[in-house]
Amino acid sequence: MTMFKNLKHIRPWEIALTMMVMSLPLVPANPIAGLGSFVRHTHAAEAAPKIDTSRLVTIGGDITEIVYALGEEKRLIARDSTSLHPKEATKLPDVGYMRALSPEGILAVNPTAIIAVEGSGPPEALAVLRNASLPFETVPQTYDRDGILKKIEVVGALLGVPDKAKTLEGKVAADLDAAINESARRPEAERKRVLFVLSNQNGKIMASGSDTAADGIIKLAGAINAVSGFSGYKSVTDEAIIEAKPDVILIMDREGPLSMSNEDLLTQPAISLTPAASRRAIVRMDGMHLLGFGPRTASAIRELNIAIYGG
Repeated sequence: MTMFKNLKHIRPWEIALTMMVMSLPLVPANPIAGLGSFVRHTHAAEAAPKIDTSRLVTIGGDITEIVYALGEEKRLIARDSTSLHPKEATKLPDVGYMRALSPEGILAVNPTAIIAVEGSGPPEALAVLRNASLPFETVPQTYDRDGILKKIEVVGALLGVPDKAKTLEGKVAADLDAAINESARRPEAERKRVLFVLSNQNGKIMASGSDTAADGIIKLAGAINAVSGFSGYKSVTDEAIIEAKPDVILIMDREGPLSMSNEDLLTQPAISLTPAASRRAIVRMDGMHLLGFGPRTASAIRELNIAIYGG
């Protein structure tokens, strides 16, 4: 049975997580150009405008996590489908998937402002919100250490708590630096090649290229992305998988029709011929923890490093 026949059995957050992983690296850096000053792409604390965030909607699991980490969760009245951590966030109303927002659903909760990670949309929905005079602030997204710290700085400035943000930045930076430095000590010759598999539908492997969250976390964990030569998440040929020679297969741990069992992967013709298959080296991790690039990323780096190389 194909994925499409099984869609009704898939939990909404699983669809949202897969769509988030697939779409973010493939959209333009500024997908909402032309909407004027309504949507501001805030790069630094000094540029953050003063807005009323007493009734806040957050779009993006990383943004929601930062708000909680700053201790400002009392402002939150709703969140998007990718905001699954901490668990308390899931009790808030869900306004939909970050790339397919419903302006009616957002307006229904009567927010004073929205803070969204870069890539949220679509532009048509944002135009409706503009006509409602609702502030919509975007936070830049990059898949590296500095990008995480910048997100904390920007969110803290928008919430009017720069001192809290500075404290959190220091804590997260120290944790990240320790985790990254530990991974970096591994000699280049000993680094393993990792193939991140987003999906395996009808024998077609969709893997992560450059400019992706998967590529970023693999490198931070002291490993090598086994595939290269393309950006984003794309279907790869059997020949490309065999040529990549991955030592490890990395997948998101999930349930339902979108899940992949070890046997399903290991018996896929191309993967069966890889070093990873011969060692049955498959690593599963929670998707948002692995790919979120938020306050918990240092923990994800350590967990992935141990899973790849052993404790």
